Amino acid sequence: MRKIVLISGCMVSAFCASVAQAEELEWFEGDKLVLTNGASTVEGASGGGIATWATISGLEMDNGVGVSAHITAIDLPDFGFQSHGVSIGIKNRVELSYARQNFDTRDVGEALGLGQGYVFNQDVFGAKVRLFGDMVYGDPLLPQVSVGVQHKRNLDGPVVRAVGAADDEGTDYTISATKLFLRHSILMNATVRYTNANQTGLLGFGSASGKGHTVQFEGSIAYQLSRRAVIGAEVRTKPDNLDLGEDDWIDLFAAYAISDNITVTAAYADLGSIATFEDQRGAFLSAQLAF
Repeated sequence: MRKIVLISGCMVSAFCASVAQAEELEWFEGDKLVLTNGASTVEGASGGGIATWATISGLEMDNGVGVSAHITAIDLPDFGFQSHGVSIGIKNRVELSYARQNFDTRDVGEALGLGQGYVFNQDVFGAKVRLFGDMVYGDPLLPQVSVGVQHKRNLDGPVVRAVGAADDEGTDYTISATKLFLRHSILMNATVRYTNANQTGLLGFGSASGKGHTVQFEGSIAYQLSRRAVIGAEVRTKPDNLDLGEDDWIDLFAAYAISDNITVTAAYADLGSIATFEDQRGAFLSAQLAF
């Protein structure tokens, strides 16, 4: 009987400890400085509009859980792009994200033999882990560094294979370094991406001719005009696995925090040539809700 009581006592103590630890977590009680959680990228991870950053989504700090949701639209001369999704940040250490991408071919769909207004669809499942450093605090020269993975599942397999892609699923790997130099109100980010995605995966992955993963670069620089307003620029290099003249992406953006929880981002985006249709430049608009 004594042994049973002792064992039961240990179980109760362990249970109480786990409950106490859970109670210490602050759910949706965000303490991050405004805008330092980043925006949501077109692939759902936190960062800029087109570049992934080392940031962790949500407004939580080291003892909390946060969440972000976004919707993004890009209006181009021949195409329409839309992305929406959600991400969760845990203890400002781990990020889990999901995004659905829709790519409307409009009149181009008929010219390509796909049908008027054919829409490509893709799911993106992501995870990111902060390894060390802090974007804002700590050593002023030590950036926040995170590694990430994004598994992409294109929902139009027969079509992307018909245009020369090797597969309708693929996985990207990223490592990012991000730092906000508070004294100068400047944010800088550099990301290396290992990918075989064609147009981020909307046209499949790799090529039937054997082209596969390559190393690509994403860079961002931003200037904080005020506590709630930021302007900046981004660049993202991209592979041309399908030999269709796929270009690198660039954007010039402005972000404004309407409140601590709502951020809107507007940009001029130059996505270059898409499926041989050149000069795809247009307006980028994104809204994010974060806690």
